[in-house]
Amino acid sequence: MTAQMDHLVIAASTLDAGVAWCEQTLGITPGPGGEHPLMGTHNRLFKVASAQYPSAYFEIIAIDKGAAYARQQGERRWFDLDSEALQQQLKQSGPQLVHFVASTPRAAPAMQALAAIGMDRGELLQASRMTPQGLLSWQITVRADGQRLMNGTLPTLIAWTGDHPSNHMAASGVTLQTLTASQPNVDALQAAYAAIGLQRVSVSQGPANLMAALQTPRGLVMLESKGV
Repeated sequence: MTAQMDHLVIAASTLDAGVAWCEQTLGITPGPGGEHPLMGTHNRLFKVASAQYPSAYFEIIAIDKGAAYARQQGERRWFDLDSEALQQQLKQSGPQLVHFVASTPRAAPAMQALAAIGMDRGELLQASRMTPQGLLSWQITVRADGQRLMNGTLPTLIAWTGDHPSNHMAASGVTLQTLTASQPNVDALQAAYAAIGLQRVSVSQGPANLMAALQTPRGLVMLESKGV
């Protein structure tokens, strides 16, 4: 079982707010993204690959208020985006690092490995969106309640069908240097990472937090989830 950091997730109250935050904070304009018909969300993306994280990219995501939402009644969007507390935080404090996604070639066995230690990662859904290169499709774990779990430090799992999206992204001038997760119950987090074979994400004991160090045109920038 192996998994690696696939992409960082920055939630925004609106996609325009996310773009403005990126320009001010990281010194670049994010690249194009697309719409997610299943979830009623849309995003902007850019590559942050480095020697440590060769396929990594950066996702700024928001609810698309004008889009239809195809999930079953009562089911929530991914990444806690339907959380009133999270949306209020985003409106008050601006876009924020909230989560990361880990890619694995064996998503179903990875989910079973997490379930064996008491962590329910949800259902493995089929998702897709159109790109200039054609249909981009993937399988992704999403709980019916939309929760990220462990304050976003337990990654969502993704298995790509065909090409990885970062293969079609130009260098952005931003690279991911390190990714660190901290949890009060560090043993549980370490056990979860070991269960899926997650590599190159450091774990420490402390208040719930996800910390990403990025080299940018504005110098080294540290993003933190701060337990949100």
